[in-house]
Amino acid sequence: MADIQIRKAANQRRRASVILLACLAVFLAFLPLAARQQELAGSAPAGAKTQSNSQSRPGDTAPAQNGPSSAAPQSSTLGPPTLPIDEIIQKFAAREAEFKTERDNFTYTQTFTIQTLDSSGRPDGEYTMTSEIVFTPAGKRFERVTYAPAPTLDRISLSQQDLDDLEHVQPFVLTTSELPKYNVKYVDHVQLDELSAYEFEVAPKTLEKNQRYFQGRVWVEDKDLEIVKSDGKAVPDIRKGGQENVFPRFETFRENVEGHFWFPTYTRSNDVLHFSGESVPIRMVVKYENYKRFGVTVKIGAGKEKQVPPPDEKK
Repeated sequence: MADIQIRKAANQRRRASVILLACLAVFLAFLPLAARQQELAGSAPAGAKTQSNSQSRPGDTAPAQNGPSSAAPQSSTLGPPTLPIDEIIQKFAAREAEFKTERDNFTYTQTFTIQTLDSSGRPDGEYTMTSEIVFTPAGKRFERVTYAPAPTLDRISLSQQDLDDLEHVQPFVLTTSELPKYNVKYVDHVQLDELSAYEFEVAPKTLEKNQRYFQGRVWVEDKDLEIVKSDGKAVPDIRKGGQENVFPRFETFRENVEGHFWFPTYTRSNDVLHFSGESVPIRMVVKYENYKRFGVTVKIGAGKEKQVPPPDEKK
């Protein structure tokens, strides 16, 4: 009897050991899985934040200047549009037509500066001009130059096309009447600083002789359906009869004025103009200030809560 009891006790100890080893094996198998789950849970918010930050700077990655990008749109940051794409395009073009008419009723001050840069990035030539867009007593709108020191540009010169682009292309307005000239492709629905906006790729369908076009991307605020930022260049570059006229890439920012329309207030460019003989780095800044309705003062920044901030160093 004692021997049987001893054998029973030994068997119980062996069973307990087996159970203990089995539990330990399950625990060791579960530990890496639990650790992995914790790692994924901890890294997901950081990954989401990184993606959000990359999408909030749509101007950082620009389309090719030689033609519209053929890459497929990335997944939307803010979800798909609530309206059909074609309807959004028609609505923002109509809104832009209203804005163009409205802007023609405003005076403003325009300061344009372009510099060429040496190999160290220091200016080695400059052209600057300040002008006022004003009205005669009879109501005729014209440009009055108020400051234009002698230019020091040596490696490049400004053409009439440059001055025309300054007036018409850099503060790009895509109206209903201009829309048939362009291919407009939806890219994404993104966060643009404090705004949510639809991003579109824009390129001319054909390049007609003596006509100037915009090629690049525009961001359309998804509530007012107006362009709030553009990033691209004037096309085409002109190379004819030994003459070369190439144009820089630029960004134009708009601000809300009177709570109704988004007016261009700042354009910048840091680019390299590639000529057949040399490549010339340039820096360009255009400021549009002191918007006033004809006979009425309008303070920029009335819609500050909906403003697209210009670059950090706005000089």
